[in-house]
Amino acid sequence: MTDPRIRAPAAARNRDAILEVLRRLLPPSGLVLEVASGSGEHVAHFARQLPDLTFHPSDPDPDRRASIDAWVADAGVANVRPAVALDAAAGSWPVTAADAVLCINMIHIAPWAAAVGLVQGAARVLGRGGLLALYGPFRRHGRHTAPSNAAFDADLRARNPAWGVRDLEAVAGLTADAGFTPAAIEAMPANNLCVAFRKG
Repeated sequence: MTDPRIRAPAAARNRDAILEVLRRLLPPSGLVLEVASGSGEHVAHFARQLPDLTFHPSDPDPDRRASIDAWVADAGVANVRPAVALDAAAGSWPVTAADAVLCINMIHIAPWAAAVGLVQGAARVLGRGGLLALYGPFRRHGRHTAPSNAAFDADLRARNPAWGVRDLEAVAGLTADAGFTPAAIEAMPANNLCVAFRKG
């Protein structure tokens, strides 16, 4: 039988650093909707370490959804729902309520419409005080934070002109318009940021 699990080397490198931030940000219990779960390695790891939370992974790609479910099965965790098809840019999502929305390494590898949809969708599904947490590279005040991020941005835009490292201020503008509080920003390894917003 073919193993459907996709392996993303970056996930193994960054999962523990992200987990430590999530321990402080996430509620002690409730539902965490992960948008663009990718390979599924993150959600399987987080669910194992945070057993009092229920995780709901999602991805628009059926091969990635198969990978997510396979990683979850391999982890032997019972607090993860089956992965669902979710397009961040869509006007409605298959999950209609959550205590937190988590999105790791998506908005720079997607059109800007996905970031807009992510924020609008999170505003729909979160209650007051609900968490929207983003992880990835960002520009600050129109500038890259490291030469490696500038090179990564150039590579992304060469692959697809609609992709690219986003300005944190532009993302924060979206969240402010959607009723979220200002960002809490935490520097992460490899010139990434974890950015947290709360529904006002």
